[in-house]
Amino acid sequence: MANPLRIAFVATVGMFLLCVVDTTTEKIRYSVPEEMEEGAFIGNIAQDLGMNALQLSDRNFRLSFVDGGRYMKVSLDDGFLSVRERIDRELICEQAEMCTISFEMILENPFEVHHGEVEILDVNDNSPTFRDSSIVVQISEAIPPGVRFRLKSAEDPDIGMNTIAHYTISSSEYFSLKTQRTEDGFVIAELLLEKSLDRELRSSFQLMLTATDAGHPQRSGSTQIRITVLDFNDNPPLFEHVIYKCSISENAPQGAVVIKVKANDLDEGSNAVLTYSFGDFTTLGTNRNLFSMDPNTGEIRVEGPLDFEETKSYSLDIQAIDHGSPAITGHSKVLIKVIDVNDNAPEVTMTTASKQISENAPLGTLITLINVIDRDSGENGRVRCEIPRMVPFMLQTYSNHYKLITSDTMDRETVPEYKILVSAWDFGSPSLSTNTTIRIVIADVNDNPPSFAALCYNVYVTENNSPGASVFAVTASDPDLEQNSYVSYSILDNYIQNLPVSTYLNVNSMNGTIYALRTFDYEKLKSFQVLIQARDAGVPPLSSSATVNIIILDQNDNAPVILSPSEHGGSSAVESLPNSADQGHLVTKIMATDADSGQNARLFYQMVKATDPSLFTIGQMSGEIRTARKIIEQDAITQTVVILVKDNGQPDLSSTITLHITILQNTTESLTVSSNLMKNPKYLSDLNIYLLVIFSCTSIVFLLIIIVLIGIKCKQDRNMTQEYGPPSYYYKRGEMQNTFNRKFAMEETLRYPGTDQVVQTPGLSQYSVCLSPESAKSDFLFLKPCDPPISQAQS
Repeated sequence: MANPLRIAFVATVGMFLLCVVDTTTEKIRYSVPEEMEEGAFIGNIAQDLGMNALQLSDRNFRLSFVDGGRYMKVSLDDGFLSVRERIDRELICEQAEMCTISFEMILENPFEVHHGEVEILDVNDNSPTFRDSSIVVQISEAIPPGVRFRLKSAEDPDIGMNTIAHYTISSSEYFSLKTQRTEDGFVIAELLLEKSLDRELRSSFQLMLTATDAGHPQRSGSTQIRITVLDFNDNPPLFEHVIYKCSISENAPQGAVVIKVKANDLDEGSNAVLTYSFGDFTTLGTNRNLFSMDPNTGEIRVEGPLDFEETKSYSLDIQAIDHGSPAITGHSKVLIKVIDVNDNAPEVTMTTASKQISENAPLGTLITLINVIDRDSGENGRVRCEIPRMVPFMLQTYSNHYKLITSDTMDRETVPEYKILVSAWDFGSPSLSTNTTIRIVIADVNDNPPSFAALCYNVYVTENNSPGASVFAVTASDPDLEQNSYVSYSILDNYIQNLPVSTYLNVNSMNGTIYALRTFDYEKLKSFQVLIQARDAGVPPLSSSATVNIIILDQNDNAPVILSPSEHGGSSAVESLPNSADQGHLVTKIMATDADSGQNARLFYQMVKATDPSLFTIGQMSGEIRTARKIIEQDAITQTVVILVKDNGQPDLSSTITLHITILQNTTESLTVSSNLMKNPKYLSDLNIYLLVIFSCTSIVFLLIIIVLIGIKCKQDRNMTQEYGPPSYYYKRGEMQNTFNRKFAMEETLRYPGTDQVVQTPGLSQYSVCLSPESAKSDFLFLKPCDPPISQAQS
């Protein structure tokens, strides 16, 4: 929420004072397992801040890391916090119980700072390991049952359930294993003598020690225990304290004494002479490089540099070994607390900085955001920041952040540039400080509009694009300075196919990237225009526009559609073929179409399956199915052919059709096959029925036309006459052909063959001879009596 006191102050001062209101929220926490791959999702910062990704971008969102900035990143496209680099918890925090990476989320306009942290969760990625391949234990035969012998512990850099949970050894009647958990949560394994040893009976033992963690999946490591039975040294060394606690300053010099430990042994002679050393059980593998131990006096000294900011405490396992035979070891623990000193000066960083500012900028204009941190703690880490007073700027404080804003009017002609000295110091003793200089240039007011590189752009977009993908980016430049050159982009209102252009495209107001909001279909929309406006942030703002021609490119997204012949019931098409068909006879033609264009619509035809592949061929380009040879009696009556129709796209798309071709033996068989087709709905469809009806009607009409034409021809030839003779008189076919369509007169007398008798005819009779065009191939004559014309009767 906004600060009411500041709002009241703004109202009092007036419109010339601009205040930036800060908003604080509770710390945002995330958790992520270690070893996550690059790009793994951690959290939705935009959602957790109550915003969306566009608002993050508009408000200039930034992440500020104290440490670990290389491990995480934020995408301004979706507001997701993700893994930038593989995180190894053991490398970052070693064996610290809590491992976190802190960060700050900074927003401008208005200014806000949110705190967050990511907890790195341990995963079981390390197996327990022993330093040595075997553990040598020497036990005196005089030691009674019940005595325990500390075993060298395994190491596992994991923590919690993922570190060592228990130890086991192979079975033995002489030994068992006892474990105990220390205050630090570590498991210590001790070998318990169950039965008295007799060196004369058995002088050595070999057992297998296994360390297992409790992670998922469970991991384990093993080593061999070599036990040698010796003469007795029956009193182990005992330290004066089970746990030693001490503290040391982080700036302690090398060689400084941390603590002196002491152990006592009730034995005498060499069995009571002790040697001190570090044990194998420590919280950090690097402790051996930071501390050293005098083997004779038990003094622990500093050997390496200590840093409170990295490690605040250390746990050391120490041991005292006597010189008996066999030697006995006593164990203890030293807890070292590191005391912080003021050894880190404040660090000043500029999160954002305006190198130029207009001379008429209103009061309260934000110049830069200053982040001051100190890695020390307590008073050593508390800092203060100031700038000189005789400048028209002031600092507004928020936690360790400061905003440098304008506090007075500026005149560029008087002072064209300011160099502001920022001083930061902590409250430690002695105090440490840091100085840095900010250079601010005073600029003129806005007097140049943005300009595009071109007035018109042609953008080619392939159809079936992904919604939300970038298709183009326009850039406009403005020679003005600072906010006067900050260009924002927008699309001017327009309509495409009766829809607002905003439903087709969107433009990123910050960088001019144009995004497609929908998937384009070349078959529906091939091109359109939009106007992009570039507007600067000056007062008053200036703008210009450019035309962007969006040209949709076709993509092979439509498979060929087979139009003819049509399939029946979605299974196959039926065709017929006479058995007299010669080679090259056209059976049918596959007709298909493709909604795409260009090479994507270029179709090829291929026969992929056939009852007899040698009987038919198909034109690759035409789709015509023809006989490849003459039909023989051995050919099956029904031939099944599967035709593949594919386009020339990349990748190509295809469709198939199945044809059932029936070889017709004769007309009767044709009728029989047709009857069978009528009875079998598998091969019958509405289209075939329509074709049969049309074919029958056409045949009937054709016969009627032939009959009418013959009748008309006979009527025209009524004037063609001839006289008939006795029954023995005949006409030769050739003579009739010679006299066809012309008039002739018969002789008035008839001569009988074989005699010399001639009979006079009583009168003339004429006939009209009507012959068909194919009469030359027929022995039949169609005659009918007709009356002779009056003109011939008179002659």
